[in-house]
Amino acid sequence: MTDFTKDHPPMGFATNGLMRHTSERGDDALARHRHDPQARIVLFAGDVPILRRTESGLSALHTAAIRGALPVAEEVYLGTLDGSHVLALLTAADQLEAFERDSACFVLDLRSVATQGLVPEREAGMLAEAKSLLSWHARHRFCANCGAPTRASASGFRRDCDACGTQHFPRTDPVAIMLITYRDRILLGRQARFPAGNYSCLAGFVEPGETVEDAVRRETFEEAGVRVGEVRYMLSQPWPFPSSLMIGCHGIATDDNLDIDYEEMEDVRWFSRDDVALMLEDRHPDNLRTPPPVAIAHHLVRRYLTG
Repeated sequence: MTDFTKDHPPMGFATNGLMRHTSERGDDALARHRHDPQARIVLFAGDVPILRRTESGLSALHTAAIRGALPVAEEVYLGTLDGSHVLALLTAADQLEAFERDSACFVLDLRSVATQGLVPEREAGMLAEAKSLLSWHARHRFCANCGAPTRASASGFRRDCDACGTQHFPRTDPVAIMLITYRDRILLGRQARFPAGNYSCLAGFVEPGETVEDAVRRETFEEAGVRVGEVRYMLSQPWPFPSSLMIGCHGIATDDNLDIDYEEMEDVRWFSRDDVALMLEDRHPDNLRTPPPVAIAHHLVRRYLTG
């Protein structure tokens, strides 16, 4: 059996090498560094990241020269990396074909980039940040208060409505994801859209006016009919699809009775520790498995087994 205390794989998007310089953004940070020849660019065409081929592999960072050849839909000043200023740039999705033909570039959806570990860990976090911000800009071009067009400000970290004066800020949607245990068993479920054999932790959005702990209890009861008592925080993960924060918790069930919501879940089961260890190793006799290391659910399960 694998020793899960060793060789812990990295979690997707959880490492970000940027120094954010939050207090220094203002409108002038982007203006000052937009044309800096030493700047680095995190580039998206629509929702797809454009990676750069290097001698050592792939990188999320392009040189500043790539900016001049592209129509720019949105730009955001992200901060600095090793002393270099880093900008996120959004260009139109119709540019993808040209990048696919460019031997210096590599094009693949962000989920696959993270799952396959194609860029250094600290660059994966930058991709997540850039994707969330650029997606927010693309979806908030009009004021939710009066309907007038908005414009980017604060170096890309705000949108302003000149018609009514409302300021709009990027949002992150909190999601509770929970490892539920009862005695020595673990509760995992699957939805119909999951790959065959995959079981994961239950999860759901935190609702307005709700604590994370109560979201864990509510979602577990709604999806599986299981009552949860004690809840404690374990770890978190940014999840840029489009912009969520996965808040990982451990909840202790008060009993093991199941009443599954089959409209939401295809199956929910209690698994033994031995079963889950085999699932992590992809050696389960019934070809059952947990999500890959890119997902926080993998790490919640792994941490529980090592605890």
